[in-house]
Amino acid sequence: MSLNSNTSPAARRKSRRSGPVLAVKTQPAQRRATQTFERLLDVGAQVLAEVGIDRFSTNIVCERAALSPPALYRYFPNKYALLCELGRRLMERQNELIPNWITLEVLVGSRAGLERALQGLLLDTHRVTRNTTSGVWITRALRALPVLASVRLDSHAKVAQAQIALLQSAYPEADVEQLRLVSRVTVELIYAANELLFDESPLSAQAVSGLVAAMVAGYRGRLRRSQTRSQRRKRSDGKTATASARDRRGT
Repeated sequence: MSLNSNTSPAARRKSRRSGPVLAVKTQPAQRRATQTFERLLDVGAQVLAEVGIDRFSTNIVCERAALSPPALYRYFPNKYALLCELGRRLMERQNELIPNWITLEVLVGSRAGLERALQGLLLDTHRVTRNTTSGVWITRALRALPVLASVRLDSHAKVAQAQIALLQSAYPEADVEQLRLVSRVTVELIYAANELLFDESPLSAQAVSGLVAAMVAGYRGRLRRSQTRSQRRKRSDGKTATASARDRRGT
């Protein structure tokens, strides 16, 4: 949308509220285009690691990549779209780790086993972030820039939804709203702990991950109690219904 002197004030306000476009404009279809696309992302990550969020710009990326601005704008409408794609890819790599650690067997197994799995997941997430070019800065950008909040929140919501389904299999009688809350808070805790380890370098990754794992695993007792109460209510309701049926037949 082009804003000129003839554009109404309401339209200008709407455009400002909508924020910059984050979607990739064109997905590369040919080999050469794919190489250019990936080069822009690789160089963008390198530039972000060197200059940080505030100084990051498409001009620097183009200069370092030896590409013209039109070549970049063919795929990315602005620097936020480039950061968005970097963030989306990092979070996908992080999310791919979850099924390796959190399974139905782990959820219904011992508390110690659940703690080990949660700690392993957090340490693995930290490792992937650390080994990704500019991983820590991409993580910080997703948190610091409001325009990128949807990338982080949508990813977390998707992960939480998958975990709700897994928890329902483990605790079919537990309250669904409680499972939803547990899933969402757990996802936020793990990612917040990952960020903390980069922001507070003296902290021990083993200690932090162990603490977070113990906190999350400790809540499992509430889920089990919730499921037990639900099962008791159903048995009680069943007995009441049976007694009522007998009474009706007796009359």
